[in-house]
Amino acid sequence: MASLWVGSRGTIRDYPGFSRAVDAEAIRKAIRGIGTDEKTLIGILTERSNAQRQLIVQEYQAKYKQELKDDLKGDLSGYFEHVMVALVTAPALFDAKQLKKSMKGTGTDEDALIEILTTRTSRQMKEITQAYYTVYKKSLGDDISSETSGDFRKALLTLADGRRDESLKVDEHLAKKDAQILFNAGENKWGTDEDKFTEVLCLRSFPQLRLTFDEYRNISQKDIEDSIKGELSGHFEDLLLAIVHCTRNTPAFLAARLHQALKGAGTDEFTLNRIMVSRSEIDLLDIRHEFKKNYGHSLHSAIQSDTSGDYRAVLLKICGGDD
Repeated sequence: MASLWVGSRGTIRDYPGFSRAVDAEAIRKAIRGIGTDEKTLIGILTERSNAQRQLIVQEYQAKYKQELKDDLKGDLSGYFEHVMVALVTAPALFDAKQLKKSMKGTGTDEDALIEILTTRTSRQMKEITQAYYTVYKKSLGDDISSETSGDFRKALLTLADGRRDESLKVDEHLAKKDAQILFNAGENKWGTDEDKFTEVLCLRSFPQLRLTFDEYRNISQKDIEDSIKGELSGHFEDLLLAIVHCTRNTPAFLAARLHQALKGAGTDEFTLNRIMVSRSEIDLLDIRHEFKKNYGHSLHSAIQSDTSGDYRAVLLKICGGDD
C-alpha cells in the first residue's frame, strides 16, 4: 500500500544500499552513546524512505525490545524531537495524529484540519480514518462532529469520508451542469444554497473541478473564488477556497501554508513539520518550485533563517536543496 503515499516529485527516495540491521544498530549506538549523536540520526532518517524507516522500526523493536519512537522521545526534545518522531511514523498514522492534535484541548486548529482534508486523496483518507480508529477507538467523523458545526462540519465530514472521485476522466456535460448548479446556488439567487457548494466541491475530481470552474466563469463572468468570497463566510469559506486552490495547484497551496508558517515572528512548527514530512516523498520538489516562484526566495533560505540547530539541520535535509 506504500505506493499510495509515494509520488514522483519528492525529495526523499528509497536508499539504494539499504540494510535495516545496519541502520537499526547505528541508530541504537547514536542514541545510547555518551551524548546523542544527532548527526547520525539525521543522516539515516532523512536518507531513507518512510517504507524503509518502518522496517528499521520493526528491526529495532525486535532487537532491542524498545520502540524507536520512545527512545527518540526520551533522548531528544522540542521541535527537533517532533520532526524525528514524525519521520519514523507511518504516513496514515502520522496524519491521524495530526488531525487529533488539531482537535485537542482548547480551540480547534481549523486551518490544519482544512489543509489535511483538502490535500489527501480519497484512498489516503480511507487509510487515515482506519488508523484514527485503531489508535483512538473513536471515529474521525465523530471527533470532527463534536469539534465543528454547520456547513463547515458537513463539508469536512464529506471530505473525511474519502468519497471524492479520483478518475482522471472529465465529463464536459457534467461540468456545464455543475457550473450552472453553483451559479444558481449562489450568484443567481437571494441567499445561498451551501449544500450545493459542498456537494460539487467535495465530491468531484480535481480535473473535473478545473473544467467546472472554467464553465462557471463562462456563465457568471466571475471566478469561482470571487463568488465564494462574496457568498460565503467563516471556516466554510476558508475550506472551499482551499479546495479551489488545491484544484488549481496543490503544491502552490502548500507553499502558501509554508510561507505563512515561516514568516513573521515565531515559527508555526506544527504546520512546518507536517508539510515537510508528509510531502517529502510526494511533491516537495514542486512545493519548493512554487515557493520560490511566488515569494522570491527559496524554501531552503526561509528555513535557514527561521530555524536553528539540529531542528534546522533535519529540515534542510528533508528540503533537499536550495533553489
